[in-house]
Amino acid sequence: MPGAPRVRSERSRPSIFWVLASLVIPVVAVMARFRVENADKLPKHGAYVIAPNHYSEIDPVMVGAVVWKLGRVPRFLAKGSLFRVPVVGWFLRTSGQIPVERAGSARGSEPLKAAERVADSGQLVIVYPEGSLTRDPDLWPMRGKSGAARMALQHNIPVIPVAHWGTQAVMARYSKKISFFPRKTIRMKFGDPVDLSAFRDRPIDSATLNEATAVIMDAITRLLEELRGEKAPADRWDPSAHDQKETGRFDA
Repeated sequence: MPGAPRVRSERSRPSIFWVLASLVIPVVAVMARFRVENADKLPKHGAYVIAPNHYSEIDPVMVGAVVWKLGRVPRFLAKGSLFRVPVVGWFLRTSGQIPVERAGSARGSEPLKAAERVADSGQLVIVYPEGSLTRDPDLWPMRGKSGAARMALQHNIPVIPVAHWGTQAVMARYSKKISFFPRKTIRMKFGDPVDLSAFRDRPIDSATLNEATAVIMDAITRLLEELRGEKAPADRWDPSAHDQKETGRFDA
């Protein structure tokens, strides 16, 4: 609108992210080129939960790099133990990353407190609804956990689904090796905000969260089907039905 003041983006303000980006982005550029679809669906301002699929331990680096290139500052949920590692913990705290403690911990409410700060500050947080790398043999999204849905419903934060394909060529699931050459192509597609209106007036209990999480996972899976040109299995992979742990390294 003519005469309206320009809103200065969070990324344009000097911060620790400038340091991190200067270290990470050149390395990522060596490993991968990105083909991003629907980049305009990532809002330039405001509080949002970004919900991607997850099948490689390098996924957060790649998703974070794209979000940064599109003008937003990426914040993640990260294991609480990392915040107690010297230097690493300082970077995580200084850059506003969100600690997640194991179940039963006295610090277990921190993600929800952080969600409130995200909503109040108009920030963006990246939450992997699956909670860990998918156990699905063909790398389709598995059953989700309720973190993203809870953040969205408790604090009225929109959820933007994201799917990507190609990071497994850079770092295979549970591999400790990174392939730098040849340069890999990673495709990423953003979707419209997930419609959670049906859950807004319901109690935020396990039934509501499970249903809302399924809607979020459906949106992510549809985007991945479009990227891969394939149909996902009719039934989403459930680790408990296959005698698998839902955290830790995959046990075939």
